Amino acid sequence: MFENLCHALLKHEQISTTLPKAKDLRPVVEKLITLGKSGGLSARRQLIATLQDEKIADKVMTTLAERYAKRPGGYCRIFKAGFRHGDAAAMAVIELVDRDPEAKGKDSGPVQNADAEEATAG
Repeated sequence: MFENLCHALLKHEQISTTLPKAKDLRPVVEKLITLGKSGGLSARRQLIATLQDEKIADKVMTTLAERYAKRPGGYCRIFKAGFRHGDAAAMAVIELVDRDPEAKGKDSGPVQNADAEEATAG
């Protein structure tokens, strides 16, 4: 479960989940970012093994490592977001500090272009 949450948080840099999951996720993600900051082939292989995705591991090793190079820790923050309607579970938004707003929703699913719609229609 935490592998998928880590993958989503590192990919989109902000996700919404329940408060207990967010609190448990924070140390896992911070250890991955610290591992990415250390650099080296061994760290890259450990990230790939944990995240099961070379693109996200590369993002941690390059983009996030550069962004947090001078920060000694505390890469994530948690905001309480009220309660879920169905079961009244406490919800939270967990995000990376100094996140890139353009990363949210990026590569989330199929994207339809106007050219592709015209080609299929006519």
